[in-house]
Order: sequence, then structure tokens, then C-alpha cells
Amino acid sequence: MIYSFWSDEDGQTLVEYGLLISLLALVVIGAVTIMGGRVKNMWGNNANKYPDPPN
Repeated sequence: MIYSFWSDEDGQTLVEYGLLISLLALVVIGAVTIMGGRVKNMWGNNANKYPDPPN
């Protein structure tokens, strides 16, 4: 009975996909947190370099 319990792999793939998605989400959140300020400054600097066009 214990052997059949440990050899049963139903649901294992779903758990692996869940772990993979959660790890990917953590990486994306970390990258956005680290790079967010730099990207904001980059776009802000570009906006300051080029004035609004005349009407």
C-alpha cells in the first residue's frame, strides 16, 4: 500500500507547473522592482530633453 502511494504520480505535473509559474512571477516582480526606477528616470530624461512642439 505504501509503495503504491509513493509511486502514484497523479497531480505531480500540476504542482511542478505551479512552482515554475510562481518562480517566474518572483523573477518578473524582482526585475520590475530593480529596473523600475531606472526606466522611469530614462523616460523622464528624454521628456525633459525634447520640449513640446509648438501649436
